[in-house]
Amino acid sequence: MEVTGFIIMFLIGLIGSFFSGLLGIGGAIINYPLLLYVPELFHAGSFTAKEVSSISMFQVFFSSLAGMLAFRKQSKTEKPLMHMGLITNMGISILIGSLGGSISSRYLPSDTINILYGVLAVIAVILMLVPNRGSREEATLDTITFNPITASIAALLVGIVSGIVGAGGSFILIPIMLTLLQIPTRVTVASSLAIVFISAIGGVSGKLIGGGIPFLPTLFTVIGSVLGAPFGTRVSRHLNVKYLRIGLAVLIAVTAIKIWWGIFSS
Repeated sequence: MEVTGFIIMFLIGLIGSFFSGLLGIGGAIINYPLLLYVPELFHAGSFTAKEVSSISMFQVFFSSLAGMLAFRKQSKTEKPLMHMGLITNMGISILIGSLGGSISSRYLPSDTINILYGVLAVIAVILMLVPNRGSREEATLDTITFNPITASIAALLVGIVSGIVGAGGSFILIPIMLTLLQIPTRVTVASSLAIVFISAIGGVSGKLIGGGIPFLPTLFTVIGSVLGAPFGTRVSRHLNVKYLRIGLAVLIAVTAIKIWWGIFSS
């Protein structure tokens, strides 16, 4: 890969992590199709679905870490947004699932990984269209309740599939938290970053065990990720909750269309 390729990888990481901080996602929902199609479009190299999965997982790890730290810094001077009970409950389950899914991904063909990613994106869009989700926008952390069994099972399943495709799972985790658990939107955005980071720990561990990671493309993507997430977090403070919801739905819908277009046109 030449200099142009490294610049493209940097920009992909920057864009994905900006939306990670802005919307509380790990960035993989955006980066997966970008990594799969953009480098080849500019004749800067191409990656298999397995390589994209590995690069994406490392990007999620660092961008979610940067975004989470930014939110924690923000909570020291503003209203706390991270729900530690929810993070602990879902974090343990998603860690187990993502580790298992990440290790097993090395035995799956690339087409299977792409199809699984496309299915997840469609499910996420459907969940985002369900009304009356996360309606308690002004609820304080100590008044928020959730079903711990539902939260644990959902996180485990999300962890397995996200470990396979190299995602933190936030693009499906956030709709679940909003819809099934009825967590307020801003608490969901902040808490999901911590949960996704825990998921990424398991996912990165599995990718390291499996091997086959393209080092330099991953490095430049990660550098872009570290720079973009804090900026996205700062921008998110000035956006209305309604626009956060719209942003989530649009991003997931566009990605779903792009992934399935690639599957059927190949």
